[in-house]
Amino acid sequence: MSKHLFHTDFKFLNQTEAYHGKVRDMYTLNDDLIVAVVSDRISAFDVVLPQPIPFKGQVLNGIASYFLDAVSDIIPTWKLATPHPQVTIGHKCEPIRLEMVIRGYLTGHAWRTYKSGKRILCGVSLPDGMKEHDRFPSPIITPATKADEGHDEDISKEEIVERGLVSPELYAQLESATRALFDRGTALASERGLILVDTKYEFGLKDGHLILIDEIHTPDSSRYFIQEGYEQRQAENENQKQLSKEFVREWLMQQDFMGLDGQTVPSLPTEFVEKVSKRYIGLYEQVTGKSFVMHETDALEAEIQQAVDQWITENRVHG
Repeated sequence: MSKHLFHTDFKFLNQTEAYHGKVRDMYTLNDDLIVAVVSDRISAFDVVLPQPIPFKGQVLNGIASYFLDAVSDIIPTWKLATPHPQVTIGHKCEPIRLEMVIRGYLTGHAWRTYKSGKRILCGVSLPDGMKEHDRFPSPIITPATKADEGHDEDISKEEIVERGLVSPELYAQLESATRALFDRGTALASERGLILVDTKYEFGLKDGHLILIDEIHTPDSSRYFIQEGYEQRQAENENQKQLSKEFVREWLMQQDFMGLDGQTVPSLPTEFVEKVSKRYIGLYEQVTGKSFVMHETDALEAEIQQAVDQWITENRVHG
């Protein structure tokens, strides 16, 4: 048994499939429900780093659950229940193999692209004369193909339709939902003194209907700035105060690691792991407005097994 969740290999009641992702491990029940177990793994540059981050799974699951509830009036979500701090159970959907990335600011990947001299990102024209962390005139959508392994790839709206990844009508629904969700996320962040800089949404289909799946507005899928002082920091060319895992990427780049072929994943020092954990907990408290209650145990796997099987039994999920 363990205090932190790195590898999982559950056998839940009526389990029919298991899929292990970079951070989430997905277990299918009766081919129509999904148990998402959120590990304490952390990934960057599409690579899983070698050490778990204490309480990270609890943070991600808690934030995602909070925001899935907060947007359920905009679009149906996959979530049914959270029987354990690191588990969400919901509907199994046919995933759309796209990440709908939306950016309000020239930051991160968009800035690195812009800095290299390019002015087109995923078919979207970027204005000249911008500097890092400037706000776009209006948020831009820069989709990426969803890769099972390796790197996701930028793709334009036109390429998505040309390749037949989705129909023009479905893509229009995806864009509309993405903008509505980003507007809601922006408003909720502002209430907490934050700026939602950029994020990604993933969608699926269930009985022909568009469903919001996966996590939303977490530090793994989103980037936040501290709202107070943003304009002054931009005017004075100072770094923005961020709440995201960008500082993890920056640390890795300082170790000459960007997930490229031939590069070795560096080991994370204990003090850095602790720093990352505190950052995640701080973000949870800031974006939700709730105090983070550490769920500490030496038997995480046993607790999760019991909680999920109990939920299955109580909800009469039969094989």
